[in-house]
This record gives sequence, C-alpha cells and structure tokens, in this order.
Amino acid sequence: MRVIISAATKGEWMPLYQKINPKFVSPNKKFSVGFHESGIGMLASSVSLMKLIAQETPSLIIQMGIAGSLDTKIQLGKVYSIKNEVIGDLGVTEHKQWKDLFDLKLDKANAAPFEKKSLPNTWLKQYNLLKLPAKNGVTVNTITTDKKIAERYRVKYHADLESMEGAALHYIGRDLNIPFLQIRSVSNYIGERNKAKWKLQEAIYNLNEAVFNYIEALSKHPL
Repeated sequence: MRVIISAATKGEWMPLYQKINPKFVSPNKKFSVGFHESGIGMLASSVSLMKLIAQETPSLIIQMGIAGSLDTKIQLGKVYSIKNEVIGDLGVTEHKQWKDLFDLKLDKANAAPFEKKSLPNTWLKQYNLLKLPAKNGVTVNTITTDKKIAERYRVKYHADLESMEGAALHYIGRDLNIPFLQIRSVSNYIGERNKAKWKLQEAIYNLNEAVFNYIEALSKHPL
C-alpha cells in the first residue's frame, strides 16, 4: 500500500516527517509513505497533485493542514476529518446576491465529480480509522475576513472549516477514483487576524500527532 501525505507547505507535515519510522518511507515495501508539498491554493494544489498521480498511483492520499473555523464553538487546536467540500468563491456577486456555478446554471448539481453541488468523501467511513469527528469544509482563494461572507459559507454551504486546498483533493480524488482523506486542525477563528490569539503551534502539533497515529494504525492493517 502506497500512502502519500500532502500539505500546502512542508511546515505542516515536517514534525511527522522527522518522527515517522524510516521503514514507512521506502517505496519498495508492501506499506510505504511518501511526502508531498502541494503549494498554497486550489490551483497549485490541483496541478501538483496531478503531477504526483501521473508519476505514481497512490493507494491513499492524505491531505493534512491547518484550517480556520467558521464556528466559534469549535475548540482551537482540535483535529477533524473533512466529510464534504465546496468551492466557496467560484461565481459572481450580482445585485448584491452571491451566485455560484450551480445557481448560474453553468454546471449541474450532480455533474461528476460533484454530488448535490458538493464534493463528499465517499471513502471517509472506510478510511477514518481513528474515528476523527467529521466537519464540512469550504475552499477559497481568498482568506475570509468579511463577516457577511463567512455567514454565507455557514448558511448556504453548511461549512464549518475553511482552507485553500481541500476542494482540489476532493475533486481530483473523486474524478480519478483515488481514495483520499483530508485531516485538518483548527488554528484560528475566521475573521480573527490577530495571530496572538491563534493556536498555530498547538494545531500543528496535534495535527502531526493525529496523522502519526493514523499511519501507525494503517500500517498494521492496510486497507
């Protein structure tokens, strides 16, 4: 089984890379792990992941990273799996009303790889070995600071966490039928730009601990 761990930046998986047993890094074993830096944002992640898949076909892609929370009831530093993704800022604002591709009739709700206008992880139940609590994600190209836009993501898309790469993984995984798992830890609340109030280091530590435990569990019982 070949597992690829992907993140927008090396800093998000570097603690895991330094800690993981070297036997998991060898591509010649029955179970092996590789590391991948996708770059920041949907465009860089999409191109980078496609290049990766062209070189090898992973058994599983794990995208790990930090995320902002749209829900202030969610505890900072907590780790979640993502069950569903939407693209939050692909569309137009017309007469003060937001319209996405589906509202504009430019795409159909169930046109592959979409399902009911979103990108659910159909492999989550099978691969969520740690039983991490699952949340909905929204992927954006611009970090949200506007309260009205944040409310739109919560109400229209039922999103809990915001990232800049999640939808790229879900789109490619669903389109190419490659199992994937997105694991995110919450570093901050959306709209809070005072980084003194963020829990970035705690989020990265908890994220890497969770993915390390996941790899350990998966290596013992490869799917």
